[in-house]
Amino acid sequence: MTVIPQIASFASELTEIRRDLHAHPEIGFEEVRTSGIVADALRSYGIDEVHTGIGRTGVVGILRGTGGAGRTIGLRADMDALPMEELTNLPYRSTNPGRFHGCGHDGHTTMLLGAARYLAANRDFKGTAMFVFQPAEEGLGGARAMIADKLFERFACDEIYGLHNSPVLDLGQIAVFPGKAMAGASFFDIKITGRGSHGARPHDAKDPIVIATSLSQSLQSIVSRNVDPMLPAVLSITKINAGSAYNVVPESCELGGTFRFFDDAVGALLDRRMREICAGAAAMYDCEIAIDIRNVFSVLENHPAETEAMRQAAVEIVGEENVLTDPSPMMGSEDFADMLHAVPGSYCWVGHGGSLPVHNPGFVLDDEILPIGASLLARVVERRLSA
Repeated sequence: MTVIPQIASFASELTEIRRDLHAHPEIGFEEVRTSGIVADALRSYGIDEVHTGIGRTGVVGILRGTGGAGRTIGLRADMDALPMEELTNLPYRSTNPGRFHGCGHDGHTTMLLGAARYLAANRDFKGTAMFVFQPAEEGLGGARAMIADKLFERFACDEIYGLHNSPVLDLGQIAVFPGKAMAGASFFDIKITGRGSHGARPHDAKDPIVIATSLSQSLQSIVSRNVDPMLPAVLSITKINAGSAYNVVPESCELGGTFRFFDDAVGALLDRRMREICAGAAAMYDCEIAIDIRNVFSVLENHPAETEAMRQAAVEIVGEENVLTDPSPMMGSEDFADMLHAVPGSYCWVGHGGSLPVHNPGFVLDDEILPIGASLLARVVERRLSA
């Protein structure tokens, strides 16, 4: 492994930054403290321009190389935490109840700061490096907010790159491959309004719980009976909420969940069939069923040339034997996909030690990953903007 020596020299400072961010997590569009720390750090590194408030709480840094005008290479990291409790007992665990960096975005932010610090001190490249610190990745549309705020119109960008930590890979392994890499996703909420009654007189009710269980089974059959089995898809009911007492049939019941897809036509099919089944269930049970479906993630598709560029940079940092290029698409989703729809680029996974997956309350990010990720991002810029 050949981590950039200058980045390795300040790895302990990166760890301090990451642990401070970890102790003060902020969820989507609330990253006021985080974005302030990012902006101050960029200014202290000597980044030429620092712009705040992009997509509400996003930050953009612009660094011009000394080699003259040229192309612009973007690097992106997400900043938000998850709305969940942390159960790690780390000395730097979350001090904000119900907020936890359980996906490692504190690490992503720190890696990009490390790359920015190194490039600001070694700007002998031709063109511009652009550092994009994005809010609200966890299903709240932060990438779309930045794009709607004219991110790529205000700051022209030729290519853009991003990464994610992976406790599934070993420390020092990097996975990157072209094509469809992460699923598109929609979230949905369904409200069934029936008629409540005494629990001893169910015949007086239009029981929304019975309707909900039947509807849940019907919805789960969409993938197995409507989607081509050669096209991956997932539909999951993840929430059912109803009732307040043992002897009351409730008036309403609410369901929620997500569906995932790698083909937009499959996503449209899932959307349509859900609405049709809900309408049919409302007629069958003589009740009201309201459904709200929101597309929150596009399919993430890596561009071939840019993916090869990231692969080559990864080989320089961790060695050929540690770069995994066999396609292994994930049903998880990532809103960097929307940036890749606007600008060509690539997204990869960087391995680290750990036994628990992301989004687990006991998830711990291995700080040894920080100089690796920072070196990878910096090397991508150096290779793509070589003078």
